[in-house]
Amino acid sequence: MAIGTVSGIKPLADRVLVEPIERDEVTKSGLVLPDTAKEKSQEGTVVSVGSGRLDDNGQRRAPEVQAGNNVLYAKYAGSEIKVDGKDYLILSEKDILAIFS
Repeated sequence: MAIGTVSGIKPLADRVLVEPIERDEVTKSGLVLPDTAKEKSQEGTVVSVGSGRLDDNGQRRAPEVQAGNNVLYAKYAGSEIKVDGKDYLILSEKDILAIFS
């Protein structure tokens, strides 16, 4: 599936659709972590971006992130959804803490 399209889902306003990056299931020492011991990922790839939020003057502010950016987001941010068997998050742009490469 191309970046920017997930079964026709288009985030609204300042919302962002993110595909979380899965963390390693094996520690550096070789121990396999069960699902209950894994921490929730805070890193992901932006799949789709809304058109931006409206400011106090009614002007649309363009989002700072764009599809394809790798981002770090707040630990308990967003709403989890599952589309075609894959997990995604819909976040407000303000919940994105950083863009990284």
